[in-house]
Amino acid sequence: MAPHRGCGSPGGAAVSRPAAADRLARLLAVVPWVVAQQGPTVREVCERFGVSERDLLADLQLLFMCGVYPFTPDSLIEVDVDDGRVWVRFADWFRHPLRLTAAEGLALVAAARALLEVPARADDIGAEAGRRALRSALSKLEGVLGPASGGAVDVELGDAPQGILTSLNEAVEARRKVLLEYYSFGRDATSERVVHPWRVFSSEGHWYLLGWCERVRARRLFRVDRVRSAEALEDGFAPPEDPGPLSVYEGGADDQLVVLDLSPGAAWVADQYPNEGVEAAGDGHLQVRLRVSSTAWLERLLLRAGPEVAVVSGPDGVGAAAARRVLAVYDQVP
Repeated sequence: MAPHRGCGSPGGAAVSRPAAADRLARLLAVVPWVVAQQGPTVREVCERFGVSERDLLADLQLLFMCGVYPFTPDSLIEVDVDDGRVWVRFADWFRHPLRLTAAEGLALVAAARALLEVPARADDIGAEAGRRALRSALSKLEGVLGPASGGAVDVELGDAPQGILTSLNEAVEARRKVLLEYYSFGRDATSERVVHPWRVFSSEGHWYLLGWCERVRARRLFRVDRVRSAEALEDGFAPPEDPGPLSVYEGGADDQLVVLDLSPGAAWVADQYPNEGVEAAGDGHLQVRLRVSSTAWLERLLLRAGPEVAVVSGPDGVGAAAARRVLAVYDQVP
């Protein structure tokens, strides 16, 4: 499959490699569209999905390796790029009706319920129509899975004032700044600040707002249940193309650096929290370096991991102080 000209980046500038999740999402959208168009031009595909020709051809190369066991040519997806046009042909296996396992069906139920939990604007007629269709599909799926599916999945995206959550979502969509009255748990104080709202998302049982805070002139993450009020302003803003990872904790350069020893049962800490390096320590243990914004945050992490984690070092005794307070809590348990 030879490279084509026409949709590359201006001046032939190098294009940064997109994240794997972004490439997968793009492929899932590109493939059915190309199949339905029956041989669109490469330029048409680039313009339709806002992708450079270089990235599109790189993505299509991946399809040659997609298929089912035993991964012989007759079980793989076929891609043909010729004379500036592209065709995608499915192997016969992909033409069979989709049959979901019980686990896959429950995963779809959970995803559908999560989408229905996300508040929509009251005046968004299209969104409400989509919700009705989703509720109908969910009801049919639950009927196929049987009565057990109703109690097998419990989706909880977090508690937050409905009006504030809706206002923040509308501000994100309209790209309007918001004036927040916000309670800071770490400082035990309430303050007002103007924020450029980039994204609202749910993680670990809480709703969060990711955006740019004009008060500190930096990217900040806000717990929505700690927002006392949110007022959309007339001023707009231009959101970044990539707002960065949707993580519930982001270490800063001024935060304390702590080294933790993780037993195999606590290896999830290295995957779940942003860190500055992980090293093998023998016997399946890992040593991870974390930036800690407050002793209280570290205490909660130690409580969650329990005896599977040990504090190796930290400046000014921050790690030791957190460990002592956690041990004191254990000593008070009957």
